[in-house]
Amino acid sequence: MLGRAYMRIRHKPWARPELEASDFFVKEPDALKNKWLEQYPEKRPFYIELGCGKGGFVSRAAFMNSEVNFLAVDIKFEMLGLAKRNVERVFAEGGRKPENVLLTAHNIERIDMMLGEQDCADRIYINFCNPWPRMKHKKRRLTHPRQLMKYRTFLKEGCEIHFKTDDDELFAESLEYFEQCGFKIKYITYDLHASGYEPNIITEHEKMFSDEGIKIKFLIAEKSELKAAEPQPEENN
Repeated sequence: MLGRAYMRIRHKPWARPELEASDFFVKEPDALKNKWLEQYPEKRPFYIELGCGKGGFVSRAAFMNSEVNFLAVDIKFEMLGLAKRNVERVFAEGGRKPENVLLTAHNIERIDMMLGEQDCADRIYINFCNPWPRMKHKKRRLTHPRQLMKYRTFLKEGCEIHFKTDDDELFAESLEYFEQCGFKIKYITYDLHASGYEPNIITEHEKMFSDEGIKIKFLIAEKSELKAAEPQPEENN
């Protein structure tokens, strides 16, 4: 698949100590399960980005939406170190402190260890996650049913997952995953940049793929009533 080299990143020895000294980095996310809404200066809608990478999206989304509290999660400290610096840069340029955004490191496959039913998320963003194209790896996708069922626990009824990808197969199969797990597709486009959808924050990977001529796929899935026949979450292997 084109462009997948971006998944690799060199070790950055400064990242972890710099993060741990930051006011908006959470060192022990599991200790805050069911307590995330209390971690912000003001109570506001709560949006979560799963797999935030270098923070190009969450830094701008949080700055542009001061009425929303954001939590950005990634497994790699190297990525989160860059995300921290991006958040600081965007907010400094705008003359504000990043009071409505938190970063944390966690394995998203085990997201249920850090987020629970009392955390009441209003929206989840999944931007350009790893497509895991091999059959034996597909259960590691962030849109796989075992993950979607976990998200249902902390995503409020009627609220949304916003999903963007460059990968055709991942997008097509994710549509099936959402349907299986009790999500209703509210909006879908197979060419986001030609769709007129607004507002759209263009991420680093989004620009890279678009410059290569790859169309960006995007959907909004709403959590709806779960039918009895729909799948239950699987245990992690």
